[in-house]
Amino acid sequence: MIEIETECTRRTWLASVAGTLLGGLLIGTLRPTAAHAVGVAIPVTVYKDPSCGCCTKWVAHLASHGFSPTVKDRTDMVALKDSLGIPVSLRACHTAVAGRYMIEGHVPAADMKRLLATAPRTVLGLAVPDMPAGSPGMETTGRADRFDVIAFAQAGQSHVFASHG
Repeated sequence: MIEIETECTRRTWLASVAGTLLGGLLIGTLRPTAAHAVGVAIPVTVYKDPSCGCCTKWVAHLASHGFSPTVKDRTDMVALKDSLGIPVSLRACHTAVAGRYMIEGHVPAADMKRLLATAPRTVLGLAVPDMPAGSPGMETTGRADRFDVIAFAQAGQSHVFASHG
């Protein structure tokens, strides 16, 4: 499903996250088995440029690893990243929101699942800066760069969350 959204501010992002969390709490309270059932897809919203092929491949990676992505094509990605507070040094081509966390770039689905399962309070999101070959959506024949997944906090701190390659 592709939706076109024209404006995303920190306020609308927070409202979306709050709605998702409240809905999850309600489901968890009313039907605990449904909230924790095996095979339930994890919702994630992906913001990407409509002409980006590697972003589309990353979305397919998420879908094949237990996520239910909603894609929102944007032509103003820099403004979106600015409004969400994505550190400039960690930016890549697409931005996603999973639960209360921001995901920047070609982060592997397994790392996203670990973040959501451990739910660290001080972490704002995960990022794979640039577009390393071999990361999900950037697979190439015969080349796989080593890359780190960086956890970042609102106050500007960051640390390596996972290493690949």
